Amino acid sequence: MAQLHDLRLRLLVQQESERIVNSLPDGLDLSVIQARCLCWLALLAEAHEDSANEAVHEGDTDQAMAWFADSMRLRDVIQVVSSIEIPIPGATEDSSEPGDSLAA
Repeated sequence: MAQLHDLRLRLLVQQESERIVNSLPDGLDLSVIQARCLCWLALLAEAHEDSANEAVHEGDTDQAMAWFADSMRLRDVIQVVSSIEIPIPGATEDSSEPGDSLAA
């Protein structure tokens, strides 16, 4: 079940990245977008963990568990987003071998 969720999330992220590439200018660097998304996701996960800790101190275990579960889902998303390989703009598969770029 977790693998299906992971694959579905990957597909959604890849579809969205294709949509972004098709709708924005050629100068767009998806690696920058990925890095920014990871920063925001990390901040959101941290905020959810803080909210869970506050709920524990207030004695609201149900709310604490909900905040904690949300933070874990965000951590899962961070893992998926960080594992997506984004091609470097202008790079081709032929020039991926060492020494090819020096042969010019």
